[in-house]
Amino acid sequence: MRYRASALGSDGVRVTMESALTARDRVGVQDFVLLENFTSEAAFIENLRRRFRENLIYTYIGPVLVSVNPYRDLQIYSRQHMERYRGVSFYEVPPHLFAVADTAYRALRTERRDQAVMISGESGAGKTEATKRLLQFYAETCPAPERGGAVRDRLLQSNPVLEAFGNAKTLRNDNSSRFGKYMDVQFDFKGAPVGGHILSYLLEKSRVVHQNHGERNFHIFYQLLEGGEEETLRRLGLERNPQSYLYLVKGQCAKVSSINDKNDWKVVRKALTVIDFTEDEVEDLLSIVASVLHLGNIHFAADEESNAQVTTENQLKYLTRLLGVEGSTLREALTHRKIIAKGEELLSPLNLEQAAYARDALAKAVYSRTFTWLVAKINRSLASKDAESPSWRSTTVLGLLDIYGFEVFQNNSFEQFCINYCNEKLQQLFIELTLKSEQEEYEAEGIAWEPVQYFNNKIICDLVEEKFKGIISILDEECLRPGEATDLTFLEKLEDTVKHHPHFLT
Repeated sequence: MRYRASALGSDGVRVTMESALTARDRVGVQDFVLLENFTSEAAFIENLRRRFRENLIYTYIGPVLVSVNPYRDLQIYSRQHMERYRGVSFYEVPPHLFAVADTAYRALRTERRDQAVMISGESGAGKTEATKRLLQFYAETCPAPERGGAVRDRLLQSNPVLEAFGNAKTLRNDNSSRFGKYMDVQFDFKGAPVGGHILSYLLEKSRVVHQNHGERNFHIFYQLLEGGEEETLRRLGLERNPQSYLYLVKGQCAKVSSINDKNDWKVVRKALTVIDFTEDEVEDLLSIVASVLHLGNIHFAADEESNAQVTTENQLKYLTRLLGVEGSTLREALTHRKIIAKGEELLSPLNLEQAAYARDALAKAVYSRTFTWLVAKINRSLASKDAESPSWRSTTVLGLLDIYGFEVFQNNSFEQFCINYCNEKLQQLFIELTLKSEQEEYEAEGIAWEPVQYFNNKIICDLVEEKFKGIISILDEECLRPGEATDLTFLEKLEDTVKHHPHFLT
């Protein structure tokens, strides 16, 4: 009897092992470290593909989480899922964003050390959505602060506001972040969120005045026109039709079926109230948004001396009221430039091309400063109200870095160049913290292993940032030198300096 039971047991074990192997063949491995052919790129991609087919979008590489955007809701972020990953060891449950969130939070609590979650990837990879899910996890699972959940609500509601003013539809992504964001969430000694702070980087302000074909301006313009109340639009001098505004028609896709601007406007208006915007502040904010649209519709004509003159008096009238400036001062700023020589101010008239450039420069500056003010206002709302109390000293910080995605367009703006450079630096940091440092540690300890070959992108970063020889240094030098500097002279200087670089092509 014992023998038979044992035989049955071994058959059962064999069947279990075989079914486990069959399942692994179908869904791949949960951690790329367990791949038999771990140095093969093809095996890596095939494992991702297998998991993706089974709606398994997360896979580990040790402590690193790889995510593939499914472009649909898989129902894997519910409260039930949060509880499943809360307080559980990293490898006890299948790979998930919540596992990373919980691991960082528990390390913050037990070790009393600040933590950071870095999210990077190309445009459309799902970085912004991942940031929102992380904040949602902390808002739902962390203890409530003694003074209620106002901070948690503000942390969550800061997202739709920043997305409205800082995100846009690009060719690859309907909600692409066009700025970098680092958010600190502050926790008290009990582990409750008590404050926050946001740092924003490099808003792509050129998008205000120009968009590539198939792209849109920032969401807020379309949301205001589509969802704003009739009285609000009348006060701002706006029409509902985006086609009426020069700054909204460059990309030729003002309406997008996958974006509901009217509903998004309602979300943004509610969020502004939650993060302590008064009605007067909202009115001022919308006045500036409207002023940018009116600026785009300012037109010029040349007089007898070929100097630019404003021909759209109606737009000028709206602008003076919305921006709170004198009409004569604004007119002068759009058609003249001020030169200060030997302590004297001289006004020099602009031609048509220069006036159009000045108008666009003003629109970009107004929008950029508005965005900076908006972030500062949100930070005042998120600031802990107990910063003076003794317990404040025992707070810890969890940082979330949601960096803009890299893209390669047919025509890349300077901002896109900076965005791609920033991603190269992040990749360099990732290489330093994982592949390079790990293998150096193995070597130092005399551990036998098969070295992992990888492309070290330091050579790319050096091409951009190297002193005296990098692209940015050459650009600085070209901007400062005497004489007329143009795109062509800059290109010629690049040819002279870095034409032999293996990753430079003109």
